[in-house]
Amino acid sequence: MPEETFHAVETGASETGASETGASETGASAINAPAAGVSVPDASVDVVVVGGGPVGMLLAVELALRGIRPVVLERLSTPSGESKAGTLHARTAQTLNRRGLLDAVGRSSYGSVRFHFSGMFELDLGAVAGEGPTLVGSPQAWAEQVFADRATELGAEIRRGHEVAGLTQDSDRVTLTVDGPAGPYELTARYVVGADGARSAVRRLAGIPFTGTEARVAALMGEVRLLDPLPGGWHRTSRGWLMVWGGHGHSRIGTYDFRGPHPDREAPVTLEELRSTAEHIAGRPIRMAEPRMLTRYGDAALQAGTYRRGRVLVAGDAAHVHFPWGGQGLNTGLEDAVNLGWKLAAQVRGWAPDGLLDSYHDERHPVAARVLWNVRAQTALADPDPRIDPLRELFAELMGLDQVNDYLGSMISGTGTVYDVGHPGAGRLVPDVELKTTGGVVTLVELLRPGRPLFLGDRDDLVDVVERWAQRVDTVRVSCDPVLVRPDGYAAWSAPGDASTLETALFRWFGEPDQATAT
Repeated sequence: MPEETFHAVETGASETGASETGASETGASAINAPAAGVSVPDASVDVVVVGGGPVGMLLAVELALRGIRPVVLERLSTPSGESKAGTLHARTAQTLNRRGLLDAVGRSSYGSVRFHFSGMFELDLGAVAGEGPTLVGSPQAWAEQVFADRATELGAEIRRGHEVAGLTQDSDRVTLTVDGPAGPYELTARYVVGADGARSAVRRLAGIPFTGTEARVAALMGEVRLLDPLPGGWHRTSRGWLMVWGGHGHSRIGTYDFRGPHPDREAPVTLEELRSTAEHIAGRPIRMAEPRMLTRYGDAALQAGTYRRGRVLVAGDAAHVHFPWGGQGLNTGLEDAVNLGWKLAAQVRGWAPDGLLDSYHDERHPVAARVLWNVRAQTALADPDPRIDPLRELFAELMGLDQVNDYLGSMISGTGTVYDVGHPGAGRLVPDVELKTTGGVVTLVELLRPGRPLFLGDRDDLVDVVERWAQRVDTVRVSCDPVLVRPDGYAAWSAPGDASTLETALFRWFGEPDQATAT
């Protein structure tokens, strides 16, 4: 195939990277902003979450589920309604199902799809998905609203139109200076989490380094009405990439221009810029009109050096940012929130063992590092230089091998995530199963929805050990290989193992038994 030809790599591919289209991007109604002129008094709270996107809102859910009433500070006075991402991968879907949120979030789901690696639609993600759907279509704005509604229902306070302008911390608190609708005020908290995006004010003010590789690709995205027909899909030429999704009324257009990064990332995108870039890549005129939701971004791959500095933590894009190959960024951020939520709640409630909160960085930093690694590889493979063509052809052929498919697919879908929990055989998400208990048949997913740790098993010696943590760990007597399940659904301990190793795991993850309090 001559690379100069305007060629559809995969016709009908959606912006999610799958060869089936996802849901339309219609968000729910906005949460009301605080009325102008209404003062917000200085206050002290347990946790402030800065950033009201999906990651911040899901973290608020996780905290509120455990009796912590976080305050969420969101810079925008009303939700933007824009969806920069719309794909939930298998692991995220499984996690949300364990909180009873999947049905509300999912607008569409797929059991078997061909997914892409660097625009090559050769991956079978269904082979590595495990339980539940392989992909879920969920526009970011919709998921954000679902999480916000649930967080509010559980007692979280959401303040819209409140922007963090300053941050100081000492040994026992963090003080934020906040610009609110009624003017500036101070808010103190025991902990602050920055979920405020790639340009995180929290990360910057806390002095957390954000390093990696700078951008070399200039990307544009927007919705337009096409006056000239364009085939849908991912199109690669020797000048870059042009992506076309939709086609009924407005179409979503994306461009990847490899001539260099944007000279000014903050400059507004114009219709003329999007049109001329698309024409340059396609090599022919493309008429378009009625632009909306125009944005620019690049392929910088950056990660926070630490996810915790004192009483300040970061999550989501504030902790890691990269080119949006395969929609991995949102999924990684949501998993950050679920990993952090129960640990931070334990810290606030006073029963967290030493090192529990630090394990958030220890577990999630390597996961995001691997995401950045595979994204950089995809960008290198996407180079429009025709000399890359043989490498792409070889890579596409390799993806036909089961072992390669499973390796790449489990990395992109998140199903390959394994944490080092200090016990052989543990550290993986415990799969959903039906359990026959004295009270009837129940699924593991249903048992995890309250967000509490679980012990499953019927050996008396093991049950006796767990009973010392009875106020913190729920025991379900069931005939199965015994397993201790963390609130995020991952195994903290599993058979084979004796009572002493189980006790070690209980101390490591759930603290001293004589300090047990309601979770």
